[in-house]
Amino acid sequence: MSRIKKARKPGMSSQPVVVTRNRTDRDVESRELKRKRKRKGLKAGARNAESNAEQARRNAQKKDPRIGSKKPIQLVVEAKQKTTKQERRLTNEQELAMLENDAQLMVLLDRLDSGENLGTGLQKYVDEKLARIEHLMGRLGLLDDEEPEEVEEFPEFAERKAKSDDDLLAEFDDFNMDDFK
Repeated sequence: MSRIKKARKPGMSSQPVVVTRNRTDRDVESRELKRKRKRKGLKAGARNAESNAEQARRNAQKKDPRIGSKKPIQLVVEAKQKTTKQERRLTNEQELAMLENDAQLMVLLDRLDSGENLGTGLQKYVDEKLARIEHLMGRLGLLDDEEPEEVEEFPEFAERKAKSDDDLLAEFDDFNMDDFK
């Protein structure tokens, strides 16, 4: 026996027709929603219709950020060691050793020794570092303090420096304002 296919009747359409017999619009809408709820799932062949970007966006919105974290959690709380500024600050010896071993400074000093002119920025860098080295060496007592001889332009001021405190006090007591008229 051969199989006979059922033919569609000419009055059928793809969308079901809702007949409104003395029904309000609310009843019609609720029946439509009920019909849509019964048909759960996607249409055949619709799995590739949605773009992957939209799927990723929807999944990202739903994903809880707390789930799947790889960050380790400490079970025992350890007290943090607080360091003071003085502990963090380098000692004078450490800073001096660090400046003396500065490779960039050594290269720039070699360039200066060979007679090459540096740019303003590099020259400023060299000057700052050399001044800092000199300051640190002075604090550590490594500098030879050779004070230049003072030029005595005003001998009376040089004499005043040599006077003791008692002599200055006696001079103040003997001072007479009437001499300056």
